[in-house]
Amino acid sequence: MKNLFDVRGKVALVTGGSRGIGEMIATGFVEAGCKVYISARKAQVCNELAEELSKRGTCISLPCDLGTREGIEFLGSELAKREERLDILVNNAGATWGEPIDEYSESGWDKVMNINLKGPFFVTQKMLPLLRKAGTHEDPARVINIASVNGIVPPELETYAYSSSKAGCIMLTRHLASRLARENILVNAIAPGPFPSHMMRATLETFGEEIKANNPRKRIGTPEDIAGVAIFLSSRASAYTTGATIPCDGGSAEV
Repeated sequence: MKNLFDVRGKVALVTGGSRGIGEMIATGFVEAGCKVYISARKAQVCNELAEELSKRGTCISLPCDLGTREGIEFLGSELAKREERLDILVNNAGATWGEPIDEYSESGWDKVMNINLKGPFFVTQKMLPLLRKAGTHEDPARVINIASVNGIVPPELETYAYSSSKAGCIMLTRHLASRLARENILVNAIAPGPFPSHMMRATLETFGEEIKANNPRKRIGTPEDIAGVAIFLSSRASAYTTGATIPCDGGSAEV
């Protein structure tokens, strides 16, 4: 039992891994002894973080735009050149878009859906050969989709595509889990609440104190909170858990 949460030596890929929740999870994996690849659209930011995290372990930058099939193909082929297996895939790359309902644009809707819902499916599809090589009956490979509490409880903000895409991500997680469990690949989701991410910056600057006051834990999330759930879902401790969505929100989705 003492090694239930041990992920040392595993190979992980974190999309959207250069900042926010992706950076938090990537940092947790690096410090826990994983070999971590991070991907993000902005190459300089991705490269700089990989260089910084490599001072604590192993982190490699593979920048690309996962909102396009070309970017997904590139990521899959580059990783396959470097690794024979992939133990952990974290589908974290995401985007949001807010506009009043009467003005909400098709371009904003499509951008969010392409990155938040289409992207995780096709990244997972592309990584299946490496995930299949990694997974065993005793130690399955893992796919972790980053959903949101906004996919469970409708937000007050007019971010219609975001909440819809995250609800879709939760169902996609369940559907993939039912199909891939027989191939020794577990698929679960994390539904974060408020964290100090780039996507949440403006909201926290304006409503941060109110969000804390209304949260049952009276705070926003920390890197340890989200990294801890990701490490659990990647370790022996969760080897019989698949198709689950774990809120990491201080209880805000339940009030």
